[in-house]
Amino acid sequence: MNFPLDHSPHAQRRQRLLASLEEDAAVVLPAAHLVTHHADVHHRFRQDSDFFYLCGLDEANAVAVLRGQGSGGAQDPRFVLFVEPRDPMAEVWNGRRWGVEGAMEHFGAEAAHPIGELAEHLDGYLHGARRIGFRVGRHPHVEPLVLRVWAQQLERSQRQGGHTASLFDVSAAIHAMRLRKEPGELERMREAARISCGAHEQARQVAQAGMGEYQIEALLEGHFRNAGARQPAYPSIVAGGDNACILHYTSNQDPLRDGELLLIDAGCSLVDYYNADITRTFPVNGRFSGEQRALYELVLTAQRQAIAAVQPGSSSARVHNAAVAVLVDGLLELGLLQGDRDAIITNHDYRHLYPHRTGHWLGLDVHDVGASRLGDHHTALEPGMVLTVEPGLYISNRLPIPEGQPEIPHHWQGIGIRIEDDVAVTATGHEVLTAAALKELQEMER
Repeated sequence: MNFPLDHSPHAQRRQRLLASLEEDAAVVLPAAHLVTHHADVHHRFRQDSDFFYLCGLDEANAVAVLRGQGSGGAQDPRFVLFVEPRDPMAEVWNGRRWGVEGAMEHFGAEAAHPIGELAEHLDGYLHGARRIGFRVGRHPHVEPLVLRVWAQQLERSQRQGGHTASLFDVSAAIHAMRLRKEPGELERMREAARISCGAHEQARQVAQAGMGEYQIEALLEGHFRNAGARQPAYPSIVAGGDNACILHYTSNQDPLRDGELLLIDAGCSLVDYYNADITRTFPVNGRFSGEQRALYELVLTAQRQAIAAVQPGSSSARVHNAAVAVLVDGLLELGLLQGDRDAIITNHDYRHLYPHRTGHWLGLDVHDVGASRLGDHHTALEPGMVLTVEPGLYISNRLPIPEGQPEIPHHWQGIGIRIEDDVAVTATGHEVLTAAALKELQEMER
């Protein structure tokens, strides 16, 4: 158990969240539970991102209750934590706990109780709330208690003629906040990027034919831990040759072969869960073949155009469309597509070679929260938003070829290339957080 980080940002976020809601709203926010790996062994604990964002407590089985100014009495606590109590025997087996006293002393709770008393106290803390914020369907251990309290309040209001409390999904308000990173969050993401870039550079320098993909995976993840990260942000993808045409390849068991490319998609997660997400592709033997070079240059050009589209007022759709336009033009020139350019783009007849979007939001989650569109309108990029930009090409016979498109010659097959950077929107343009991981064609050769 590490001493907690500065928790003033968490307090400020709680205040901002409550200010965005009606004054008589209350929020019930559960932490994550341990997840069984097998038998009586659990996966390493990973906190619920919304809970960590607002509370900073990195323990399982906790519940936070946040109360607006119009909820309850004027002197009632606005931030309440229910936590696992201190227990010497449990802590000997599974690690230290902050307990009720630590919840108040270190995490700013105005009141705290053992988690076993949640059913006893929840009704009282939600009394007077006209709206109860809770995400139904995500927290089966807590949901029955919330619904029971809500039902009791509905029954009381019908008998006594008072207000009728409503239940609403608070996650939309939280996720709108998380989409726009604070300066301190951006600094943490720069640190995650710095560590991850160093791992990619080290991997590229040592990779050679005959090594196992798993050896590169071990090197990457050892670098993360040695540099102070908590763990990989996601299962590392170390894909040699045709394995790179499997987008989420994670078995990492095959040998690296002379003449093939190695695609590495890996990033670290910091102790406070901020992530990096980087992909680089390079030749195992240090030299691109003609086909590999042509496709690499095409993907790199597409990524440059897509990154250039990351500007305030733009959108993730424009970023994607910029990459697609370059890729389709290049594939037509190489003879891997044929026909009318605009029709190919409109009909998505390139998707057997490029089946995914060009990026996603990044933050506390690798595929971070936040709407990319609202109805027919794409979310406009704003300073503080962070997204990945990751065009790629995967030349294989795995997916059916659209009608009217050419068969793929054998000498093109088995080449998978993706180039991915983490890009923050700034007031005047963008910042590539992962620029320290080299990617120019000549830098990939040796």
